[in-house]
Amino acid sequence: MLGSLCVLILLFNLLGCGGSSSPENSGGNPGGGNGTGSGAGTGSGTGNQSTACSSMSLGSGGSLNGFRAFPDDSPWNKDVSAAPVDTDSTAIINFIGQSIGLHPDFGAGEYEGSRMGIPYVVVGNSQAMVNVNFTDYGDESDPGPMPIPANASIEGQPNATGDRHVLVLDNSTCFLYELFSGYPNSNGSWNAASASVWDLLSNQQRPWTWTSADAAGLPIFPGLVRYDEVAAGEIRHAIRFTLPQSRNAIVPPASHWAGNSTNPSAPPMGMRLRLKSSFNVSGYPARVQVILNALKRYGMIMADNGSAMYISGAPDDRWDNDELHTLGQVPASAFEVVQMNPVYTASSVPQGAPPTISSFATSAETVSPGNSATLSWDVSGGSYVIVSPHVGPVRGTTATVTPAQTTTYTLYATNQYGRTTATVVVSVQ
Repeated sequence: MLGSLCVLILLFNLLGCGGSSSPENSGGNPGGGNGTGSGAGTGSGTGNQSTACSSMSLGSGGSLNGFRAFPDDSPWNKDVSAAPVDTDSTAIINFIGQSIGLHPDFGAGEYEGSRMGIPYVVVGNSQAMVNVNFTDYGDESDPGPMPIPANASIEGQPNATGDRHVLVLDNSTCFLYELFSGYPNSNGSWNAASASVWDLLSNQQRPWTWTSADAAGLPIFPGLVRYDEVAAGEIRHAIRFTLPQSRNAIVPPASHWAGNSTNPSAPPMGMRLRLKSSFNVSGYPARVQVILNALKRYGMIMADNGSAMYISGAPDDRWDNDELHTLGQVPASAFEVVQMNPVYTASSVPQGAPPTISSFATSAETVSPGNSATLSWDVSGGSYVIVSPHVGPVRGTTATVTPAQTTTYTLYATNQYGRTTATVVVSVQ
């Protein structure tokens, strides 16, 4: 159907015989990532295997054993203890409410029939890739397939309502997969309102104005307080938190706003609060001191509209809830806003070109049942690449697929300005 390889130059809108390509600056619903046909088959991409994450323990709430998500220069891992205070800090803290205390939105056991916190699961290379079907924000989502177990933990279980986040880390590839409003299907696939894929080895930026599994367009997992790191004596990243109100603005690395206030003192998504260096933590339990010291060094990043000063963490029956609740003694007045520069609004959000796909081709247009073909591509200006169905995110420039029936494969190339797609067909005869 698509013929042999030829060059497609996106900017001049020339379409040749090597595949079809289209830019999606505002998304363009990628659907469930199934491609044409049933999507049955297998695939793997070059550059996916990585030993960097191999130390992570498999299972729900598995220990990372010292691995830190994202590079050392990631905004999540940045030491902001000496960063300047924002000129609007006092006004923003007054807007939040100086006497409002921190609240741990995680702990041991259940509250009103739900486990406390946002769970995650670590999987390995034996976990099958499954399709994800979008029910709401597919035009701003990353397509499947994703290695999500049928029994993956869902936020709020066993009586999950609310956000129903699902977080999966693959310790064989170093990719993070996050769903918002995730529901498993009997055939192994998942439904989700939105989904995002994150390369744990790079500082990828989602397209400006795009959401993620979180309102701010940020990854959720790197901002969770986890028992394994607290028990080890140090949290080496910023912490996710929520406030009831925000304005239509973002501070990088946030990419999406969800404003519900026009007050100029309402915080933008991505705002970072830092516990003042003068705050005395010595009277708090040792594990709580670990959290407070992280708030002095890395701060906490606003990621969603929600309850005031609620910090996020993973559920773990080893938490001492009474200890955690001493965080409530830390008022908002003990915090300051780290300098916000830049702050983007609808009139100032950066503009630019989405990736260019020069070619997307297959080594064999037709294969016999059980045989493989190699997909290859040339992308410039892309932050990350996904091939759907069968393959998923790829760091390299080729992927091997073994389709069970004639399948249309779609290449999704994304950067901070949008997404471009191209397709190629592999026939099975």
